Amino acid sequence: MTKVALITGITGQDGTYISKLLLDKGYVVHGIKRESSTTRIEDNNKEKKNVNLHFHFCDMTDYSKIIRIIQDVCPDEIYNLAAQSSVHTSFDRPEYTAEINSLGTLHLLEAIRTLGLEKKTKLFQACTGEIFGNSLETPQNENTPFRPQNPYAVSKLYAYWICVNYREAYDMFVCNGIMFNHESPIRPDSFVTRKITKAAVRIKKGFQEKLYLGNLNAKRDWGFAGDYAEAMWLMLQQDKPDDYVIATGETHSVKDMVEFAFREVGIEIEWEGEGLDKKGINAGTGEVLIEVDPQFYRPIESSLFVGNPSKAREKLGWVPRVNFEELVKMMVKNDLELVKC
Repeated sequence: MTKVALITGITGQDGTYISKLLLDKGYVVHGIKRESSTTRIEDNNKEKKNVNLHFHFCDMTDYSKIIRIIQDVCPDEIYNLAAQSSVHTSFDRPEYTAEINSLGTLHLLEAIRTLGLEKKTKLFQACTGEIFGNSLETPQNENTPFRPQNPYAVSKLYAYWICVNYREAYDMFVCNGIMFNHESPIRPDSFVTRKITKAAVRIKKGFQEKLYLGNLNAKRDWGFAGDYAEAMWLMLQQDKPDDYVIATGETHSVKDMVEFAFREVGIEIEWEGEGLDKKGINAGTGEVLIEVDPQFYRPIESSLFVGNPSKAREKLGWVPRVNFEELVKMMVKNDLELVKC
């Protein structure tokens, strides 16, 4: 029997990868997107060519519309990927962040319960390694205490706990994926990784003079979004629901990302100065290409994130296939194709 999946935030990075994975596995896929969201060309093509892909317009704050969609679709699996996912924006718009990330998750859970789908519909909730904040424990695992340091992380922590609550109170199949940073060529350039790879290409081709960044020493556990989509699916194929840290177990700094990206376009970066005065210099020409701009610093910076994915490896059989260097190469190659001239 063909499985039916509902994906919120289907036009985003994670939604794109999980929808492709599910369609390849023969699922009928329904996606929720905001009317104001920008749909990629490939999504338009899939909508025309693939009869198993369907779209619904809805905002995660609209509970009545959400419950109608779930009632009509009657999904076997729901992947909740819709979110206000910018940490920087969450400081500027904390209420909106909470409405989408926290209450949006509650709306899905309550819709499943109200419609009597507790025994049919499984839910994957996209959580984040940001909930660990300035953890005293490294690497972080499923038992590490949470210490969120920004409104985005706080909103996701509410989503995490409300999922646990509904799982225990109503015996629902709900899984939290505590996913550390995961990137790809389709990551928007509002995120620092894509901002770096795109700038490396534009500087190489003469379309941009400098790249301005915040904390160059901030370290993250960066993986490939396509690998993380597989982990989401694996969680919902288990006999029992559980929560899993999804990460590579390796950490790299923003400075590392800069060096790898610029090296891919043939530019070696050397560093001078410290703190706000730190500059990245083209080793071949002496030009200053990277500077620090205080406006890109977070009010509270969680400086080190690295996850321990051993539980996912042991119980799900999941291991990341793309390493950090391969990820950066993939993203730079994509940006080279986009910036042709």
